Amino acid sequence: MLIKNIRIFTEEKNFSEGMILMRGDRIAGICRPGEENELFPGSEAEETIDGAGSYAVPGMIDMHFHGCAGFDFCDGTPEALDGIAEYEASVGVTAFSPATMTLPAAELVRILENAAKFCREQAGGKTAGRAELVGINMEGPFISAARKGAQEEAYILPCDAAMFERFLCVSEGLVKVIGVAPEKEGALPFIRAVKDRAVVSLAHTDAGYEAATAALDAGADHAVHLYNAMRGFSHREPGTVGAVFDSATATAELICDGVHVHPAAVRSALKLLGPDRVIFVSDSMRAAGMKDGIYTLGGHEVRVQGKRAELLSDHSLAGSVSTLPDCVRTAVKQMGVPLETAIACATANPARRLGIYGEYGSITVGKKADVVLLDNNLQLICVIKNGKILKNIKTTGTL
Repeated sequence: MLIKNIRIFTEEKNFSEGMILMRGDRIAGICRPGEENELFPGSEAEETIDGAGSYAVPGMIDMHFHGCAGFDFCDGTPEALDGIAEYEASVGVTAFSPATMTLPAAELVRILENAAKFCREQAGGKTAGRAELVGINMEGPFISAARKGAQEEAYILPCDAAMFERFLCVSEGLVKVIGVAPEKEGALPFIRAVKDRAVVSLAHTDAGYEAATAALDAGADHAVHLYNAMRGFSHREPGTVGAVFDSATATAELICDGVHVHPAAVRSALKLLGPDRVIFVSDSMRAAGMKDGIYTLGGHEVRVQGKRAELLSDHSLAGSVSTLPDCVRTAVKQMGVPLETAIACATANPARRLGIYGEYGSITVGKKADVVLLDNNLQLICVIKNGKILKNIKTTGTL
């Protein structure tokens, strides 16, 4: 399949007019307009699609969200994962790393086993037309009760490297990120013990600057939804946020749904960390893609109204109802983030953080043929997954 008349997002993080040749599930070639016959002999016989001047960006990768379309990753059922994977693909997210909640250890094991089974079926070609499960982001259970948010305090556990190894084992290596509150007893030995097995993130923490910096020095290298569920930044106590800003390497998630983080704070994070170290995430819960109403997250009731999801108990934010492409649009249109930066934060940056950039995250010859076409208003035109146009996607122009 040859897609022409498109503006391709390149590895240099800019847009270039050109065309993309896909064969099988791989990107076979990229060229400028008019060069296809020279570079792709016989391409005139290929199925050719006119992109009508659309943006062609890599399939987006959401590395932190809980659910959508009425399903939650922690439902722990094949139906939930299939529904999540189908919905995410339909909006332009072609790979995902869902997040766990703080639940009983036995329940987490069941959820991780379900994910491992889904991945085996995925490898066997039984999940065609779905987004790919490429990892798991364990937000709990090694967090702080002081900043628990929508997490269940009763199931918070002490830092336990052996427990982490159990989680890693039953997930068959899918756990890519493990959260920890640095102020917890045993946090530093835990970080040193597991840092070579997964990315250690600062998550749901009340740590001050010194404790957070000690955790980063010990091997933590990521922050779960920066600003949210952590001590804020001030000039005398920079807190976890300041420690992340001060780090030379730590990456940080940002929820750019227009609810969780003020636009100025988003822009500040991008300036202080640089565009290569910020990762946009949706943190969506099961109400994403659904109408307003009462839903659940981690066993808690959540009221959803418009773009806001709040715990009924105390009105704390309980995830979002925005998809990752929604967050990209919000960042660009309402927060003043350059389009090129926003796309990288939703594609290349999460791919690198999850260790999958060799296959995903950019439009590059040899990589997965996962491409999303967007119009000038950044609205979805088409999703191409593994070199095939997905059905039931709104199309425009000559597609």
